[in-house]
Amino acid sequence: MRCSQAIINLSNLKKNFSNIRKKVYPAKVMAVVKADAYGHGMIKVVEALNQLDDKPEYYAVALLDEAIELRKNKVKQPILVFDSVANSDLQEYFKFNLIPTVFTNEDIKYLSEAKKKYAYNKKICVHIKVDTGMNRLGINYNEAFEFIKSISVNDDFIIDGIYTHFATSDVYNCSFAKLQLKRFNQLVQQLKDNNISTGLIHAANSGAIINMPDSYFDMVRPGISLYGYYPSQFTSESLKLYPVMSIVSKVASVKRIKKGDTVSYGRKFKAKQPTKIASVSFGYADGYPRGMTNKGSAIINNKIFKQVGVVTMDRIMFDVGNEKVKVRDDVILLGKSKKHEISGWDWCNILNTIPYEITCNISKRVPRIYFD
Repeated sequence: MRCSQAIINLSNLKKNFSNIRKKVYPAKVMAVVKADAYGHGMIKVVEALNQLDDKPEYYAVALLDEAIELRKNKVKQPILVFDSVANSDLQEYFKFNLIPTVFTNEDIKYLSEAKKKYAYNKKICVHIKVDTGMNRLGINYNEAFEFIKSISVNDDFIIDGIYTHFATSDVYNCSFAKLQLKRFNQLVQQLKDNNISTGLIHAANSGAIINMPDSYFDMVRPGISLYGYYPSQFTSESLKLYPVMSIVSKVASVKRIKKGDTVSYGRKFKAKQPTKIASVSFGYADGYPRGMTNKGSAIINNKIFKQVGVVTMDRIMFDVGNEKVKVRDDVILLGKSKKHEISGWDWCNILNTIPYEITCNISKRVPRIYFD
């Protein structure tokens, strides 16, 4: 097995879920495990969560294929697919008992036709997505009442849920998210006033779980918070979270260079004095972006060392000075030692990105090692 590994702490995953559960109680929890559980390994993550006494009531994924994979691995909870049904194999929704997201008349037409074509003899369970300002997917909130009303009287369907998605629940004052919440509340109230069954109402993503307790409704949808990160540096830390993924490797070689010698492609690092360079078998093909060049760092023997030279496809280098660093010493690229920590946010601050991208981009060629 490769010496470079993504270490997945399932105990931290469970603690994060339990802390979310306590914060939002009595709301149900729909655990979002799309994109291979944000790079952590979808099947292993779901298996771990399902070991809990208070396991998630629902799971959510982005793609139909992801939902089918869960069903093939004997996941029994309801599974919501966020993607549009327009280009999907609709028979698969029936075959695997999956919940489609609907928000257009075409969605309803396609599903009704498929129900007839495949002789599906049950009502189709759907969640309706309402666009309150994200302007990505969903029926516009001004048009949503009539759309939902028409589905509520359609014998082919049962409305299991209605949801929206916030654009700014993780920013400093959440003002636009609060406007979205107001729009969604008005719709929900209108539906209730007209005795239209809504199923489970859900809106809160990770940012809203932390910042907007009035958005919990019947169910919440934690994503990045499950994996131990706040969705932005503007969210409060009222919810205790523990990073689930660490990236560790080993020193592959140590080379002494002279003052003036350069390291890696393009000669972007020049030694100001004699020093030693430790190479590590981890590069941009593994998920260590080239944007980290001469900016990243690692923990070796409980000391911080700077990454030097252009990040290459398979390898990165560190200036270890005259320290007694040797081949096969552990290298922490993401994670903690006794005295130091390199977090996903350290990478984000260099790359001007978010933790979602960091964990999702750790490639498949990096073995995931799980412990509880």
